[in-house]
Amino acid sequence: MTRGRFITLEGGEGAGKSTQVRLLAEGLRAAGIDALATREPGGAPGAEQIRELLVDGPVERWDAMTEALLHCAARRDHLVHAIEPALAAGRWVVSDRFADSTLAYQGCGLGLGIETVAALNRIAVGDFAPDLTIVLDLPADEGLKRAGTRGEGAQRYERMDLAFHERLRQGFLDIAKREPDRCVVVDARPGVEAVEKAIRAVVGARFELALL
Repeated sequence: MTRGRFITLEGGEGAGKSTQVRLLAEGLRAAGIDALATREPGGAPGAEQIRELLVDGPVERWDAMTEALLHCAARRDHLVHAIEPALAAGRWVVSDRFADSTLAYQGCGLGLGIETVAALNRIAVGDFAPDLTIVLDLPADEGLKRAGTRGEGAQRYERMDLAFHERLRQGFLDIAKREPDRCVVVDARPGVEAVEKAIRAVVGARFELALL
């Protein structure tokens, strides 16, 4: 059995990752590929419980190191109980966030440092990495405005200041620049359909697929 592919979508708040993960998974299924749509933190029962600790509560609830450790614990559970079994069964996995988010959020946004977070990620997942990462990029202030229109209460990270979100955006762009073979930046400013089309073009070209 051929092992599945692992695709991640990354970016700041309000970039449209959740919507695009769903649409990409639907497009893959329409092309005859069994695809699992998942998310971080979360994606497995234990990881979903950790998610509640991370996205709820006051902004100052955790320091940067505690947050990074919690994210890595959730990621390990997600990998062991959801991602790896799906890939081994030949399914493709499309995830809303993975290790790059911890590098950007805690490493850059909260100042823990890229090297420190990278070391924690290696402990949690070893050398496991996505086959393709798509970074949805848009200005931080626009992303926060979009996030504020979703009709949900603002989560912890959405309540952090604009300077944090500016550092976060630059962190994702720096990751993409350092790893051009894995990462592709897609402009998230256009509408949902335009971004979906751009993502399908990237995925189709990378894996030689016809995604309509």
